[in-house]
Amino acid sequence: MIRREIFKGVNSIKFYNRFKNDDDCLRYMSEIKWPDESFVCQRCGNTTYHKGRTPYSRRCNKCKRDESVTSGTMLDRMKLAPVYAFHIAFKIATKKKGMSSMELAEEYELRQKTVWEFKWKLQQAMKSSGRHPLTGTVHVDEFYIGGEEAGVVGRSSESAKKLVIVALEIVTDGVGRAYAQVIEDASSLSFRPFFEKYISKEAKVVTDEWKGYLPLKDKYQIEQRKSENGTSFPQMHIHIMNIKGWLRGIHHHCTKERLQGYLDEYHFRFNRRNNMDSIFDILIRRLMNNAPTRLASID
Repeated sequence: MIRREIFKGVNSIKFYNRFKNDDDCLRYMSEIKWPDESFVCQRCGNTTYHKGRTPYSRRCNKCKRDESVTSGTMLDRMKLAPVYAFHIAFKIATKKKGMSSMELAEEYELRQKTVWEFKWKLQQAMKSSGRHPLTGTVHVDEFYIGGEEAGVVGRSSESAKKLVIVALEIVTDGVGRAYAQVIEDASSLSFRPFFEKYISKEAKVVTDEWKGYLPLKDKYQIEQRKSENGTSFPQMHIHIMNIKGWLRGIHHHCTKERLQGYLDEYHFRFNRRNNMDSIFDILIRRLMNNAPTRLASID
């Protein structure tokens, strides 16, 4: 059994020394795609191969199909060289506030649209699997992004604003994990899918007194309190303000259609803030282990 040498840490110098060129990146990806040198042909299912035409590719001994390292993954047909892809992924994963596509394009002398498209792929990989719902005490609230919203927490009727529901674990020494999702309106119909995906039915859920939460009491333990302009939920208030501040400071503006990607990016880092050593490897593994995302979906 060949043990993969996982990159750990957030040290930029160590990262640059490890991934100096395309070959370093392709080798890392190939060890994820074909652990212990395993191989299953995507066309015929054969398990024997020999070296393909391109670096680290494999040619099926039976049907003679060449399979590249990125074929069948989220990195399939990417427009960036592997070394640029790795360095951008590292910056977005490990920097506390990430980086905008404009900043990255300037730093690496690339087209902003190319970087933006790749960053969107990263955000798709950063989506929560939903396999680890929040437990214990969980605070839930909604907030709006867009419009004249400075210092405002709560509901609004302004159509220009984008409504987001967020759930935050409250633990003994502060806060645990969190998830957020763009929703159409503040109704139980919009709330329920979020609850079902992200909150355990055994959790104690605390919300404000909004009536939209009432129908969810059929399956969830919900306690409702007066919001008092957010003072009853101080950890949630801080979390929401941090999200808004991050969006304004780094990205300035995003459309409703793209907002979910930014929320996924933010919470991917937030939920791993105490385990940053492995965050880059987690992101690359997600890119390698998930099916391609089509650019037509983000035009």
